[in-house]
Amino acid sequence: MKLRTGDTVLVISGKDKGKTGSIMRVLTKERRVIVTGINMRTRHIKKTVQGPGRKIRYEASMDISKLMFLDPKTKKPSRVGFAVDAEGAKKRVARVSGQAIEHVKGKKAERTAAPVEKKQEEKKKQEALTTEAAKTTKKPPFWKRVGFGSAAMMEEAEVTEPTHMQQDHSVPEQTVHVRKGARGS
Repeated sequence: MKLRTGDTVLVISGKDKGKTGSIMRVLTKERRVIVTGINMRTRHIKKTVQGPGRKIRYEASMDISKLMFLDPKTKKPSRVGFAVDAEGAKKRVARVSGQAIEHVKGKKAERTAAPVEKKQEEKKKQEALTTEAAKTTKKPPFWKRVGFGSAAMMEEAEVTEPTHMQQDHSVPEQTVHVRKGARGS
């Protein structure tokens, strides 16, 4: 296929005839492409327990025969061909102007590629947040600050005997009952 992601194309037939857009995705096996802002469809999604109902507008794929490449130099529709340059590399060429076509990354590639500097800045921010969290001391729970719970009650009563939770809960010694031969004994 001669068209690639990022190429600017003109629609030559169909409901969007005369509109231009850049290619977002190429479906080579089906010989179809998805172009930004062209062949828009609406999908209605029914409401569910997890979320409300909504309408989604998206670009549907269209056949490659309905599109023509826009020459970047002349801004006119052009066919695309291939030529071998002096170095022996195969390049795409616009037939109208004869100029080589440079590959332009599409929107999808630009969104996913994050610069290394941004990643380093994010790491520094995360490290700063973790060090600040480590520096701050934890507050005691609400009930201890206000004076609720068994600890506060013991302080008020000044009881020296242990509470139910502080008592020894080990298994006591068991007495073995030996049955004699008679009934009911």
